[in-house]
Amino acid sequence: MQLVEQMLAGQRFALARVISKVESRGKDLPRIMELVFPRTGKAQILGITGPPGAGKSTLVDRLTAFYRTQGKSVAIVAVDPSSPFSGGAILGDRIRMQQHSSDEGVYIRSLGTRGKQGGLSHATKEVVMVLDAAGFDVVLVETAGVGQTELDILQLAQTVIVILVPESGDSIQIMKAGLLEIADVFVVNKCDRPEADQMARELVNMVALATPTPEDWTIPVQKTEANRNHGVSELMSAIQSHQAYLQFSGEGKKKTLISLEKEITEILIEKLHEKLQASLKTTESQQILSQALEKKIDPYKAANLIYPL
Repeated sequence: MQLVEQMLAGQRFALARVISKVESRGKDLPRIMELVFPRTGKAQILGITGPPGAGKSTLVDRLTAFYRTQGKSVAIVAVDPSSPFSGGAILGDRIRMQQHSSDEGVYIRSLGTRGKQGGLSHATKEVVMVLDAAGFDVVLVETAGVGQTELDILQLAQTVIVILVPESGDSIQIMKAGLLEIADVFVVNKCDRPEADQMARELVNMVALATPTPEDWTIPVQKTEANRNHGVSELMSAIQSHQAYLQFSGEGKKKTLISLEKEITEILIEKLHEKLQASLKTTESQQILSQALEKKIDPYKAANLIYPL
């Protein structure tokens, strides 16, 4: 496919069009992924998540600037809440990361969640694969920030950075939100606020209780003040340490396998959904629906008649 070849040659307009095709889930998608997938596996993929107002976008901006000083190219995928009418992202690329907009080494793309729970759109995994294949050294995925439904990032990112602020609540609330299960690095942002030290201590105590053996990764707790670029270099060290841990422990391969299994499962579900939608439009199915409407058969029987499993 010429468009993919142009993207691999470094043409940005081709990259944008390939991502749009991936988002639209059109007939070209299988061919695109066939060409893209063998070229994946080189990028460092970081997930940035946390509640709204925690400063995720500011910290992504700081991390991007840090990676650029190292000469690394960075792609930013900002997953925004979708418009309930159009399905598109409410927040746009233009209002994010303005200082990087003219940098050829940075690519920014906003994706709508399109109603999907979990903080990520259905296409996000494929978009990250496209960016990986396009040659970006680092892909930063910033989730929609919808609190307790951010678990999908666990199946996508190699390193998950959970950003909290002192107002996020006590340790019990953090555990309820499932953040301890998905975090590889905790960040207490806006650490100039009085409650920051207490929250950091609570997180450290929680991590100590949850780490069963010395061989397991001990989640570091970093304090940052993203607006003033404070603590970002320490955060970078923690991220690099986790990346090294994934490599020498073998956990990186396990994560990749889980992510691949999740991706294949979602593809199968998507294909099944398409077949079910087509089955519902047949004349026979409409007759079965009419029988259910008239209470002659129950919904379970109707479902089995329309699409026996």
